[in-house]
Amino acid sequence: MNENPAQSLAVTFFSEILTAEQLIRSRLSRVLPKGMEISHFSVLNHLARSGEERTPAQLAKSFHVTRGAMTNTLNKLEWAGYIHVRPDWDDARRKQVAISPAGQRACEAALSAIMPIITQVLEDLGEDKFKATLPVLRDLRIKLEGET
Repeated sequence: MNENPAQSLAVTFFSEILTAEQLIRSRLSRVLPKGMEISHFSVLNHLARSGEERTPAQLAKSFHVTRGAMTNTLNKLEWAGYIHVRPDWDDARRKQVAISPAGQRACEAALSAIMPIITQVLEDLGEDKFKATLPVLRDLRIKLEGET
């Protein structure tokens, strides 16, 4: 295949992101509390940080996954006692999801487990590189969100 320089740059850029994402997932998965997956931690962290209930549809949209995939994750979290799912009092067709006290503790345990990895990478690469990269990654995310 004969790529022009811009295409080659784009392929290299996306290859680096995909490889880094795979390495991050692998490293974090190894240190998460037993039975916790990255998707579980991500939802718990989202609920803990927002401090508000969310519908399964809102969560699916936030994480760019299907409603079915989110339902699967929420079922596992509910079974573990990490979230509470209740009917929406205003619309019986919907449900509301909130983090439970056990979920809060699990999220804190997961954060404690992954923070040394994140902190070490930050120290190794330097805060300036992180700050310089964030706008590019944010713009990329916003661009890709607009195309879905």
